[in-house]
Amino acid sequence: MKTIMAKAEETQRQWYVVDAAGKPLGRLAAAIARILMGKHKPTWTPGVDTGDFVIVVNAQKVAVTGSKEQKKVYYDHSGYQGGQRVTPLWVMRQRKPEELIYRTVKGMLPKNSLGRKQFRHLKVYAGPEHPHQAQQPIKIELP
Repeated sequence: MKTIMAKAEETQRQWYVVDAAGKPLGRLAAAIARILMGKHKPTWTPGVDTGDFVIVVNAQKVAVTGSKEQKKVYYDHSGYQGGQRVTPLWVMRQRKPEELIYRTVKGMLPKNSLGRKQFRHLKVYAGPEHPHQAQQPIKIELP
């Protein structure tokens, strides 16, 4: 049997739509990261971008378990002394609900140029509408 090494330019990319309403944040992000990396395909090859595009809608309605809504915080730093900002999850959900999904998925992708390339295939929207109807995305149900 021959081992097949996929090439990025030969990869067939598909667009998927995921509804985040009521889904646990971590489980949803892990499933999305798997699709972005292409691990759901039999042609997956390490070091090659074989992943697909993912559109996430209803990011504002994503579920978090336990007391994370009140206790979980996100840290940012400007690079200057005293430049640390702490944002609780409930505040981020009100101001930038898309950022919750972006940050969680980004943490599950490789920390190199390949991971950054795969991360650009993720599109997240707070509401149920998205502008990617021309790509004919397939609606999938994730855990």
